[in-house]
Amino acid sequence: MELSIVIPCLNEAETLTVCIQNAHVGAQKTCGAGNYEVIVADNGSTDGSQEIARWENARLVNVPVRGYGAALMAGIQAAQGEYIIMGDADDSYDFREVAPFVEKLRQGFDLVMGNRFQGGIRPGAMPFLHQYLGNPVLSFIGRLFFKSPVSDFHCGLRGFRRDPILELNLRTTGMEFASEMVVKASLQKLRMTEVPTILYPDGRSRPSHLRTWRDGWRHLCFLLLYSPRWLFLYPGILLVTVGVIFSAILLVTPVRIGNINFDIGTLLYATLFIIVGLQSIIFSFFTKIFGISQGLLPEDKRMDLLFKKFNLETGLLTGVVLIVLGLAISIFALAYWQKAKFGPLAPSISLRFIILGVTLLTLGSQIILASFFFSILGLKHR
Repeated sequence: MELSIVIPCLNEAETLTVCIQNAHVGAQKTCGAGNYEVIVADNGSTDGSQEIARWENARLVNVPVRGYGAALMAGIQAAQGEYIIMGDADDSYDFREVAPFVEKLRQGFDLVMGNRFQGGIRPGAMPFLHQYLGNPVLSFIGRLFFKSPVSDFHCGLRGFRRDPILELNLRTTGMEFASEMVVKASLQKLRMTEVPTILYPDGRSRPSHLRTWRDGWRHLCFLLLYSPRWLFLYPGILLVTVGVIFSAILLVTPVRIGNINFDIGTLLYATLFIIVGLQSIIFSFFTKIFGISQGLLPEDKRMDLLFKKFNLETGLLTGVVLIVLGLAISIFALAYWQKAKFGPLAPSISLRFIILGVTLLTLGSQIILASFFFSILGLKHR
């Protein structure tokens, strides 16, 4: 069988009939009779959707686990076709126009995304915030984070080759499933392309299952969690760089710009930048290793190289050196205080030593603790 059209369903009796009928028309026109199937992955409908699916000669797959992603994944696993087209059951996409997707799949592409911004969005088909803020922003973030060629990350109509998508080991059960597919396909370097797709107004009289702010936030969190570089590494590098520059200057002398005087208060915040930045960088490696070990992220040869270059002993030695330096500076500050017979000191001088000593002690402790945890994760990774 060449083609399976998978339609997730939860109480879609109003529009399911026309979707299945259009799917039959589009599939027969593209693949010929007997060379396709229409699957309705039902999520526990109570409005007669299951009976409609049987009546319209669709193959019914009952999915007990609730969620958009759970329904689609069950339908994909049950599909017998080499190629799969998935689309919503709300009549917002015309299943009669699946030919461009199948043609691209026949050309060797693994994932073919519909692009609603190229094909056209009919009046009333997409809320204003989705069309001009949510989708463009999240799609831009997806392209930036994962170097994806996809311009419409959340288009519900898409086609793909069954086996490569199953190998992605998709995990999410909710609306994030759409993003997870594109993200993992991008990380695994699958061949992807887009075809123009028209989005029509929802044919149902009831509200959509989609919730603008809740689902938008979940999609954003998903993109961030799948990119430790942008969530932890790059912000951490920025914080450490800014903190080091300001600390190096303010440890030597206060800086006055106009009527503003930058002194030990600014120095304290600059060293805080260094501490938080280092913690963020460490978290990026922890997240990367954990994601790979759990199958959420693909294997990365750079992680193997990192484990060879940075082992437990290297981390412990680095941490001990920083702690020794911090203790030495702390002892120097104590001796400086002793010279004043443990009386009042000029804060602009004494606090510089104290802030530097405390910062080095904190950084050394961070690195030692991180080295032990890094080593434990390394055992799991290897």
